[in-house]
Amino acid sequence: MDQSYPVQVRARLDDPLSRWLWLVKWLLAIPHYIVLFFLWLAFAVVTIIAFFAILVTGRYPRGLFGFNLGVLRWSWRVGYYTYSALGTDRYPPFSLDEHPDYPATLDIAYPERLSRGLVLVKWWLLAIPQYAIVTVFAGGAAYTATGASGHTWQADAFYGGLIGLLVFFAAIALLFAGRYPRGLYDFVIGMNRWVLRVVAYAALMTDAYPPFRLDQGGAGVPAAAPDDPAPASAASAPTPALPVS
Repeated sequence: MDQSYPVQVRARLDDPLSRWLWLVKWLLAIPHYIVLFFLWLAFAVVTIIAFFAILVTGRYPRGLFGFNLGVLRWSWRVGYYTYSALGTDRYPPFSLDEHPDYPATLDIAYPERLSRGLVLVKWWLLAIPQYAIVTVFAGGAAYTATGASGHTWQADAFYGGLIGLLVFFAAIALLFAGRYPRGLYDFVIGMNRWVLRVVAYAALMTDAYPPFRLDQGGAGVPAAAPDDPAPASAASAPTPALPVS
């Protein structure tokens, strides 16, 4: 993952995972869904206020930024526990704060300055190609919520589409094999990371355009190209001695 990009989405696959708990997580998460419904309404209001603040001052008020970041963190933890990933059986905390020990974390670097002109077009015009991709990943419901309310999202922006389909396959694998296929997990997390980057950009929290790149895996580290040099640690490691016959 590009460590210089301001939106950092990380995850850790808990192992082992319950074979059957995913069947009732929708029920267990209902209290979170109720709270998140109101938090996302507040998120929309805060984003509108931030829009005018950036337009006038070129700054995103830090308190408002912290609140919206908290909503995204909370949503990502709940999505990771439920049907955006099914990556943990650990119940998410009811908190806007950062929880580094939780298997799913999100952080956005606070921008000291934001473009006053860019704020007028980035959340709708510049983000259109990203919305098209996110629609495939997150599903038609996410696109409808985004298109109907400008730069407003609902908590269900992280469900459905290709993510939902692949998480369903992962659930079946858990049920019958008792394990989460690692390649499938990496791909699902990469798509979630892309969605969250676009949400942060469209919510005016960064001027850095989301990369058209699927950074897979919990840490989001892109796979090395075949002609990439070996890491220094590997290159400097001593070659094991061969047994003498």
